[in-house]
Amino acid sequence: MKTLRVGDSLPSWELPSVSREKMKTMAPLLADPNPIHFDTDVVRALGMGERPVNQGPNNLAYVMNMIAAWAGGQQYLRRIRVRFQGNVLGDDHVVARGTVTGLRSEDGCTLADCDVDLVVVNGERTDVVLSGTATVDVSHHTD
Repeated sequence: MKTLRVGDSLPSWELPSVSREKMKTMAPLLADPNPIHFDTDVVRALGMGERPVNQGPNNLAYVMNMIAAWAGGQQYLRRIRVRFQGNVLGDDHVVARGTVTGLRSEDGCTLADCDVDLVVVNGERTDVVLSGTATVDVSHHTD
């Protein structure tokens, strides 16, 4: 088992292409009738380009997927706070990333505080569209 240290990077979680069809499916599941998530005519009429805008909860879920994969399951995520900073569009390539910023013991558990973000990859450039912090129980962490 690898010793976890402040400064360690979490393994990134990558989605090469955000699905437009899944946005359509998620709109009713999230009770979000905003047509910018599924109607490109509306997106175009609003001057927002040609691609639908992904729902914020989906973007947050990508970061949570990264944490769960690293920690060994979603049950180890204790807290997450994020700020939405930009849009993810249909067909975008996104990468969730994280870095351990602190390690501490609390109630018999080892907790890792992490900085997390979600970026849209555009060739050589990455645009941060979500950033925040997470606290993860790493008591049973294996690498």
